[in-house]
Order: sequence, then C-alpha cells, then structure tokens
Amino acid sequence: MSASKASILLVEDEEHLQDALRLNLELEGYEVTTAGDGAAAIQAVEKEYFDLIIMDVMMPEIDGISATESIRIRHPEVPILILSARNTSSDRVLGLKKGADDYLTKPFNLEELLLRVEKLIEKNKKILDKDSAIGETYAFGNNSIHFKSQLATNFRGETIELSKKETLLLRLLIEHHNEVVTREKILQLVWGYHVYPTTRTIDNFILNFRKYFEKDSRNPIYFHSARGVGYRFVNPD
Repeated sequence: MSASKASILLVEDEEHLQDALRLNLELEGYEVTTAGDGAAAIQAVEKEYFDLIIMDVMMPEIDGISATESIRIRHPEVPILILSARNTSSDRVLGLKKGADDYLTKPFNLEELLLRVEKLIEKNKKILDKDSAIGETYAFGNNSIHFKSQLATNFRGETIELSKKETLLLRLLIEHHNEVVTREKILQLVWGYHVYPTTRTIDNFILNFRKYFEKDSRNPIYFHSARGVGYRFVNPD
C-alpha cells in the first residue's frame, strides 16, 4: 500500500510528542489527523475513515483504553496501535482485550513505531482486498447479476441497469454472503471516501436491492440490515 494513500488518527495529549510524531508520520507520506483526548478521537472516527489509529493511554476526559473500547464497538476493522508508559504484562493484556491490535510502550524507538504502523496498515489492506470468490455472473433465486456489464435480470424478467456503486456494493455483499459487512468496510471499498456519507445513503441502496430482487421487499430473503453495524446478503438456495 502506498503510504500517501493511508490516513492515520494520532491521539496524544502531550503536545511536543504529538507534534514530533505527526511530523515523522507525514514525512513517511501519511495523512495525519490529531486529537488530544479520547473524546475527540471518538468524534473524529465518526466523521472520517482512518487506515490506522495511534492511541495514547493516559489522557484527560476519556483515557485511551476506554476510547479504544468505544471505537471498537462501532468500527471493528480499523487497526489500533496503543502507546503507553504502562509496560506491565497486565497492562498490555488489558489493551489488547479492549480491542487494540498492537501495544508499544514508551519510550519507544521511532523506527520500530514506523515499522509497526506500516505492517498494521498493510495487514488491514490485505484483509479488505480479499480476492473475489465469485465470477463475473452470479445467480440467486430467479435473479442474476452480470458484474462486468453492470446489468441484472430479476425474477420478473426485468433487465436492470445498475450503477457502478450498486454493482460494487452487490459484489461486496455477495462475496461475504452470510456475513455482516460493516458500514465502515462498505464506505471504504465502495465509496472510497475519507469523509463518510450518511448511513441513510447505504440504506437507500439496500432498499433499491430489495425492490429489484425481493418478491416481498418488506420481508426480505436476501438483503438484510444488521442495526447499527452493517448489512448482510443471504442466499438460502
């Protein structure tokens, strides 16, 4: 992954350390947003997509462990690297249990930090870029989708011209059939936005899919919403 395409939320209340880390991360080509406490971090994550969060532990208002736990509930996929002066095994275990992907104690070697940042971002991208398990066409019920031509035929025999985003979202949901695909993953892979559109935007796409492909759109068989988390495609055939 090109570092220039990766965005990082740096959460650190010590001003000098925040400035030094931001400068070094930017020199590596990352886009860096800063927050000075856990509450600001939670707000930032709700407004913008980040490829990685670097989270200090000892902060005012909401500490880093609590912020990590809160962020992880709504955004299960974003990697979180904790920085902490607490270096006991119980502290590390607590941080990892609350949702951190990695834990680095202060003082730390800058080169080691940058290497861990790179590895976490690369690992997450590989997960998000999971190779497609489906071909150019897919059938469910009496519906069929041709991804390359962006055309679908539904159970009524109607031909539907799909938009690019409709096609991308259908492919993503079908590739992960029977799994809940989080709103975060959808927005990153389908919209590619750093600043999210509203939840209603995706809801409207799901409603359209139900109109296209469900015999009873109010009692869907294929396209389901997981409230507050994401969306799931189910093919019972």
